[in-house]
Amino acid sequence: MKKIFHKVLAVSMAFVVMITTMSFTMDMHFCGTSLVDLSFNGIADSCGMEKEKPTQDCETEITSKSCCTEHQLVKQANQDLKISFDKITFEQQIFVAAFLYSYVNLYEGFNENIKHFIDYSPPFLKRDVQTLYEVYLI
Repeated sequence: MKKIFHKVLAVSMAFVVMITTMSFTMDMHFCGTSLVDLSFNGIADSCGMEKEKPTQDCETEITSKSCCTEHQLVKQANQDLKISFDKITFEQQIFVAAFLYSYVNLYEGFNENIKHFIDYSPPFLKRDVQTLYEVYLI
């Protein structure tokens, strides 16, 4: 249960980081107060009730103000997570190099077959207490 919880938490945190660092633009077309079209990847389609262009002939048309409006919602990406490595100071570079060198050499040269107490024998037992009291460890 604990492993599943950790995996779900890790995946959800990855999605949170991805969504907060992603930017997008949303186009909306309103006709009056109702939303007609919503588009994430292009220009929103119109409803066809936009203001008509005046004709070229001598007649003058009286055109009223259009009831349609266009809105664009832009969500900028969070730039805090993008770290530039060319801005690291010389002291930070020395620290990273020393840390990596010491970490890599930390486990080098250890023999796994070391027996520290090979020269020492176990203590002499005067009597076997477990057999004497008939207490056996299972």
